Amino acid sequence: MKPPCEIVVWYVIPAIRSELAKELLNLGMKQKDVSELMDITQPAVSQYITDKRGSGIKLDDHVKYMIKDFALELSTGESTKADLISRTCSICKQVETVDVLTQLGIDKSELGEDCQSCMGSELE
Repeated sequence: MKPPCEIVVWYVIPAIRSELAKELLNLGMKQKDVSELMDITQPAVSQYITDKRGSGIKLDDHVKYMIKDFALELSTGESTKADLISRTCSICKQVETVDVLTQLGIDKSELGEDCQSCMGSELE
């Protein structure tokens, strides 16, 4: 089984990036501008918006709303590229651990006590 930190890197962060890229495009940004803002390549943006990346899990509506709000702030200049890491971490912490594990077919009892710190929400 993958440790939670690997689950975050392979599933949660790509899902957040995918939603953010889609929202920025919906707000009228071009793929090139999205790639520069998110500090990723233009082909990566293309893969996020076509669900070739970041589609391994579904984010709940609360998390999607946070991403949509952040995208709006980025598009209006209220937030900047410098805010990307802290806001991504903040959003990541709102992702329900148990929901992600369930989507991936992992029983939370398989995780050791030390593994709980890698994912944002508690495993209770």
